[in-house]
Amino acid sequence: MGSGGGSFLKVVAQNLDVLAGPVVSLVYPLYASIRAIETKSPEDDRQWLTYWILHSMIALFELTFAKLIEWLPFWSYLKLIVTCWLVIPYFSGASYVYEHYVRPFYRPFYVNQQTVNIWYVPWKKNNLGKKEDILTAAEKYIEENGPEAFEKLIGKADREEKYRSSHYSFFDDDYQY
Repeated sequence: MGSGGGSFLKVVAQNLDVLAGPVVSLVYPLYASIRAIETKSPEDDRQWLTYWILHSMIALFELTFAKLIEWLPFWSYLKLIVTCWLVIPYFSGASYVYEHYVRPFYRPFYVNQQTVNIWYVPWKKNNLGKKEDILTAAEKYIEENGPEAFEKLIGKADREEKYRSSHYSFFDDDYQY
């Protein structure tokens, strides 16, 4: 190999982080995320959603501490190694970091989403300009249809929520975007 080939390899080795970084941190995860959306398995969706959460956190960290990171010559290589660990499914690094570090931090702020989703109704004004909330709307429904109809409606909503949570898929035929 001539001197030109040796210098080319030297340049590639010195800039491996710049060349491989976008492929490892963006191109492959983008491809794998699209593939995950196309399957009905929630496991691969979780893997890649977890990865993108961590990727966003790394980007926010870099933006916040950019002046400090400039002084760390090994940062780009460390980031490449960590990103490989997060991305390669064999290691499940994204799941590990999320389960052991992100989730425990987030848990105190977690609200039971089912309760919020079922009962959340935004404030709106009725015809007289008076604000209606969920209790007012429920009382009005009971007044118009009776308590049995209200219980039936709540039971139906509970059954639909249970069905949706166990059968949800991005590409169900009846799902509307």
